Amino acid sequence: MKQLFGVLLLIPALSFSQQKEQLKYFKTKDSLVGIKNSDGRIIIPAQFNIFSYLKDGEPAEGETIYFDGPKKNERPEKNAWGYVYDRKGNFLYRPFAYDNGADYFSEGLRRFVKNGKVGFADRNGKVIIEAKHDFVSPFHYGYAAYCDGCDWEKTEKEHKAIVGGTWGVMDSKGYATKPVAKSKSTVEVEGKYYPYPFSYTQKEKEVLQFFEKQNKKLSDIYYVNHYERLSEENKKLYFEIVERPKENFPFYQVNAYDYRKAEAGWSGLKFLVSEDKREIFALEFDNEKIPYAAWLKEQQKQAEEFQKEHPDAPNKWNEL
Repeated sequence: MKQLFGVLLLIPALSFSQQKEQLKYFKTKDSLVGIKNSDGRIIIPAQFNIFSYLKDGEPAEGETIYFDGPKKNERPEKNAWGYVYDRKGNFLYRPFAYDNGADYFSEGLRRFVKNGKVGFADRNGKVIIEAKHDFVSPFHYGYAAYCDGCDWEKTEKEHKAIVGGTWGVMDSKGYATKPVAKSKSTVEVEGKYYPYPFSYTQKEKEVLQFFEKQNKKLSDIYYVNHYERLSEENKKLYFEIVERPKENFPFYQVNAYDYRKAEAGWSGLKFLVSEDKREIFALEFDNEKIPYAAWLKEQQKQAEEFQKEHPDAPNKWNEL
């Protein structure tokens, strides 16, 4: 551990993916979008009306290719938005529509829609949980709530709410999980309690030990601008590995959670640790990797400035 984590070098951010064929978006005269390779060969024909701003010739980054809009003249599919293909031009899935666009990745998984049902795919487009429920929430702290027989009901203006149906909770493999009696290790979801959802190898425990050793420092920085005074126990962050190394992604992703853990308990802090445990990054905006040492220095600076400007703030930060 000391050899692996003792020195954090300020190295350039690395791409998630290994070397791959260069692909570019192209636009036709009628503004339909497709994909070509570097030789100009069409990989995916131009057939999509894109809503996001996209230049002709813009590179297609990432493990999959996303088209932010419908196909020309298609009939809308309920709860679906856009299209995802692999880099060879094979269709993979349609993302679940969320927040005026495609669903975000949460704990390494993104919701998709097939035949009106909702499932989950990973960053490589592999289906991890088949589409079989009428609605599923994003994963938080290892669990997701799902319902069957439910539907959307319009409330105010464009806002909608899920109503009716039979509800349950699934784990990250898609298995229904029954609630248990409350204990120190259980997780609260929708007012009920479920078993602690994570398990780790010795190597993974060593990954988490790095963050546990800095828990006090990171927690104080995170809560320095919190409006309500918190006990030391409630200021403690919980670090969990939510994604493991896979093809095109040689990292462990570590998320930090507050004392509530599930649902509203995600702090928003995300970190990447290389598979060999020698490189550590803070992850912002899903794809911007900042070397941990540089990120921590900036966070400490901001905490100091906030505390000087707000000397009466209830949660103090003190450099350890």
